[in-house]
Amino acid sequence: MNKLNKVALLFATAALAACGSMGTGKVDNGNTGSSVGAWKNGTSELCWRNGFFTPGSGVQGCDGVPPPPAPAPAPVAAAPAPAPAPAPAPAPAPAPAPAPAVVPVPVPAPAPVPAPAAPAAPVSEKVTFAADAFFDTGKFVLKPDAASKLDDLVSKVKDINLEVIIAVGHTDSDGSDAYNQKLGVNRAEAVKKYLVSKGVEQNRVYTEGKGEKQPVADNGTKEGKAKNRRVEIEVVGTRTIKK
Repeated sequence: MNKLNKVALLFATAALAACGSMGTGKVDNGNTGSSVGAWKNGTSELCWRNGFFTPGSGVQGCDGVPPPPAPAPAPVAAAPAPAPAPAPAPAPAPAPAPAPAVVPVPVPAPAPVPAPAAPAAPVSEKVTFAADAFFDTGKFVLKPDAASKLDDLVSKVKDINLEVIIAVGHTDSDGSDAYNQKLGVNRAEAVKKYLVSKGVEQNRVYTEGKGEKQPVADNGTKEGKAKNRRVEIEVVGTRTIKK
């Protein structure tokens, strides 16, 4: 078969193919293929075309028409939103402010009680006077010089709380015991009488006669006898100590 006949045959075949397509209602897009798609060359790089091909009838995957886009992936179910964090517990209400401490009103300390006055210190003083200075020998009448000595004693008594004055008359050994005893008492009474006349309370003055019973020296000598003839006056009382 010559070349001309081959071309005629090719067109005839194409015409028959077109009629067959029209009979079935299939539109020819210009690509040669089967019911499953366009025919491609051995390397699947090119598609066969027929006389009806136009650029607008290209097949996806051939003729520069891009293949259909890949189907969109099925939407992935979104992970459930995390449960909201629990609301923080409300802060505890602040503790009420403590009530102000009640400060006790200081009670003034009581005034210190003054210390009791020290008890009056007891005093006792014994004064001895020579009888010869107070009396003549064998007598119990006070001499004038005795008055000044007793006045000094009275002034001292006024400085104390007087309790008692004791006047005791003594003699030497001349004469009988009874005489000397009586003489000693009379001399003590003479002293009391004078003190009372100067303001000393009578019931505060006591008298006593010892005669020759309590000598303080040797009656064998003149000097000793003079010492034994005496009047002892003891003053007892208390004196307040001034601070």
